[in-house]
Amino acid sequence: MRKQPDRQRSRMRERLEAMRARAEKSTSWRIPVAYLLRLVNHKGEVPIGTRLTREDLIFLAEAREEVELLAEAALRILELHHPKPSGGLSSDPENPLRRCRACMTRWPCPTFRALTTSLDH
Repeated sequence: MRKQPDRQRSRMRERLEAMRARAEKSTSWRIPVAYLLRLVNHKGEVPIGTRLTREDLIFLAEAREEVELLAEAALRILELHHPKPSGGLSSDPENPLRRCRACMTRWPCPTFRALTTSLDH
């Protein structure tokens, strides 16, 4: 039995919001990583001692799989939403009007813009 579209959408929204919440609760490692990279030893390891919160551990336990899932989803969306010539006459032959293959809105479509805005942030 297939799930109803709005139920699927709700479940997906819940999962994405849970991922975002875990990321927001965990500690940012951006600054410590720059320092830690300088401490890599001859074995390619960094022998450190640190304090991790429960939220950090939960985030780290799921992060790799979640990033992989999100990247796969973004790639599939990107594959669906790409430009195609609109086929109409244009006053500027060098820059013809294009539309999205998936949603048929003017290129770049809102879905593509949302992806680029999020990823270029």
